[in-house]
Amino acid sequence: CAMNPVKIGNATLYLGDCMEILATMPKVDAVITDPPYGIGESAGKSKTRTGPAGIGGGKYVRDYGNDTWDSKPIPRELMELVIAAGNRAVIFGGNYYDLPATSCWLVWDKLNGVNDFADCELAWTNLPKAIRRIQYLWNGMLRANGEKRGDHPTQKPLGVMAWCIEQAGKPEEIQTILDPFMGSGTTGVAAIQLGRSFIGIEREPKYFEIACRRIEQAHAQGQLFEPTQAAPVQLKLEAA
Repeated sequence: CAMNPVKIGNATLYLGDCMEILATMPKVDAVITDPPYGIGESAGKSKTRTGPAGIGGGKYVRDYGNDTWDSKPIPRELMELVIAAGNRAVIFGGNYYDLPATSCWLVWDKLNGVNDFADCELAWTNLPKAIRRIQYLWNGMLRANGEKRGDHPTQKPLGVMAWCIEQAGKPEEIQTILDPFMGSGTTGVAAIQLGRSFIGIEREPKYFEIACRRIEQAHAQGQLFEPTQAAPVQLKLEAA
């Protein structure tokens, strides 16, 4: 429960409502998270998705059940609390929220070819730098570095979350990472493999258990992560 967090090495994991828990926590170096966008990804949509022709045999990729955690965006007051919880912030799905103007969006190009899914996902940040982009394949069953889709319908690739942590600042600047919408714990795994400390909050017990297991495995392996993806590219605005 929230009063009895699970501690795994340099990770502290809370099962509970992040609005209540954040109010009790000191400020961290960086908040890096992927909150609900309010587009219904929790409501059984993923079970209807199949891979490209010839991939997945035309069958369901995965059925994650029918939950309600993505039925609407998080409230404005909670978003403000989330951003204020860290000296720096990286918020995936920031384009679904009314957030301040920023010089730095982090752009994840999925290299997903021609289909009806978004070519990119955007993360709003308050980082003092220009726009950055990573190209990281995530198309159906075709994924960079052999990563699996995982245990959560909106699970981000480990390589992308590690890149986001590195974009937030140097290790001596950004040592403690907070993810108040931890899900299956990918941000935590990335933080541990980069040698950072991690605090995670998740309200869904089934995903909390998965996150604990994954982060425990990462802790047992130690600091391993060495990014192999393409270097970030600064995007330039074309003149009209």
